[in-house]
Amino acid sequence: MLWKEMPMEMGNGTTIQEFTLEGFPAIQHLGKVLFLVHLLAYLASITGNAVIVTITCADSRLQTPMYFFLSIFSFFECCFISAVIPKLLVIFLLGRQTISFLACFIQAFVFVYLGAAGFLLIAVMSVDRYMAICKPLHYPTIMNLKTCFLLVTACFTLAFILITGPLVKVSQLSFCGPHVIPHFFCDLDPLIHLSCSNTRSVEMLAFVIALLILLTSLIITIIAYSNIVVTIVRLPSARERQKAFSTCSSHLIVLSLMYGSCVFIYVKPKQRNRLNSNREAALVNTVVTPLLNPVIYTLRNKQVQQRGDNHSFPWFTNAPIFLNYLF
Repeated sequence: MLWKEMPMEMGNGTTIQEFTLEGFPAIQHLGKVLFLVHLLAYLASITGNAVIVTITCADSRLQTPMYFFLSIFSFFECCFISAVIPKLLVIFLLGRQTISFLACFIQAFVFVYLGAAGFLLIAVMSVDRYMAICKPLHYPTIMNLKTCFLLVTACFTLAFILITGPLVKVSQLSFCGPHVIPHFFCDLDPLIHLSCSNTRSVEMLAFVIALLILLTSLIITIIAYSNIVVTIVRLPSARERQKAFSTCSSHLIVLSLMYGSCVFIYVKPKQRNRLNSNREAALVNTVVTPLLNPVIYTLRNKQVQQRGDNHSFPWFTNAPIFLNYLF
């Protein structure tokens, strides 16, 4: 048996000791090919983000607020995908789909916690860029090392506070069967759907918190980028405007993928027939965007590519100088 029945402490019922991750049953016969594809994507994502962290720590010219946030974000991406992809690789290669109750909730906690912290961090990064481009004279004073540490700490602390409640409530639900999770990892939505308890309050709490995190960070990001675009339009050089818009469009594409997929998964009413489509949407956040982020945000920057030159890394006193640095 893939799960064991035990009498519950209260009432007549059973509880589950193991879950089965369904994965992608329609294409499971391509397991080895899918294993190779996802393994290469995973290794590329880990390598790209690890390079960013290493370069930022090793090169004193890159130890600025912008690259500090980017290095934290890259480290977060490594942890985020490592919480999900290794189990998916095992499913593709060996067909081992079972996961214990404890391991399932640990995976769900790490995934949701890092996901929430990541969106808050994106909002902070957008504010950092707004300050650097639109308020350049105040930027070095406001965005000092202490402020950066406080902002990052606030992101991870706030995310922990917000997601702990729903995770604890979900872990206290009764799971009487079926034991098959229609996903390739443990997430809140499919776990709530599997419960035989009354999940109305838990579902509403999860919905409100997801809405709060996603919409708050999205609104902050949109406001910041809107002001950045206005500043870019006012630049005298057409070449600078072209470079700036090119990079901003790349950033916005990645952000659209991240926010779009998460809004589709989490900010919607309870609909069982959409669980299958959630798997494809989740692949965007766990495979696609972690692969794109190192290239979009950092590796294409001149300061990273030419970190061995002899010029000092500038502190910025006006927007055009910052744009040369950023793009």
